[in-house]
Order: sequence, then C-alpha cells, then structure tokens
Amino acid sequence: ELVKIRGVGRWTAEMFLIFGLGRLDILPLGDLGLRNGIAKLFEISKPTDEQIIKIASKWSPYRTVATWYIWKGVNNFKNV
Repeated sequence: ELVKIRGVGRWTAEMFLIFGLGRLDILPLGDLGLRNGIAKLFEISKPTDEQIIKIASKWSPYRTVATWYIWKGVNNFKNV
C-alpha cells in the first residue's frame, strides 16, 4: 500500500516495515548494503534477486534480523 504514494518506492516501504513497524521477516532485496554483504559473504559477484531469495529462505521468519547482521558485518567480511 505504501508504494501507491508518490515518491515512496519498494525500498522505502521495506525500511518502514523494518524500522517503523518492527517487522522481523522483511528481506529488502533492493538494499545495496544487503546485496554487497551477500556478495562478499557468499562470494557472488552480483547476486540476483533469485539467489538472494534462495540464500535467505533459511533465515525465515527472521530475515530482517539476518539483514541487520549483514549490514553490521559487511565491512568485516573481507577478513572472514
């Protein structure tokens, strides 16, 4: 419903669900931090939506929490 508002896209709606409503099972596919983290963590140069969905399927119903960890760790993954 939020994306029906002019200027509100998918990413904004997902961030609202995560930070505004505290939803624990949101996978923000358009988020660059998540994409970069998955790319580094799983050694995939440019992960597709399908690859991310497959990887994240194991994280349900806590995909938001997994995303938080990836956001926090994205800069440290090169040391893993």
